Amino acid sequence: MITTTATPTRPFSPVVQRDDQLYKLYGQPLESTHWGQFVAISLLGEVIIGQSDLEVLQQALARFGRGNFAFRRIGYRPLGKWRKAV
Repeated sequence: MITTTATPTRPFSPVVQRDDQLYKLYGQPLESTHWGQFVAISLLGEVIIGQSDLEVLQQALARFGRGNFAFRRIGYRPLGKWRKAV
């Protein structure tokens, strides 16, 4: 017999909620033309789009600064979470 214990769900952090909103506003409209590409969306709605996740991320860090953008693969549900180096 397999038993599981339920764990209470934690509400999403304000940053996750912010990033979801940015994607809804500026990323979803790109799904018909850029599906599968990567997008970085600044807090002001500026976007960087590309095929390489690493290139888009590096450009976003240089242009928007750390923590000032949402990063997603266009058309895909975000999974997991970023970890910061110690």
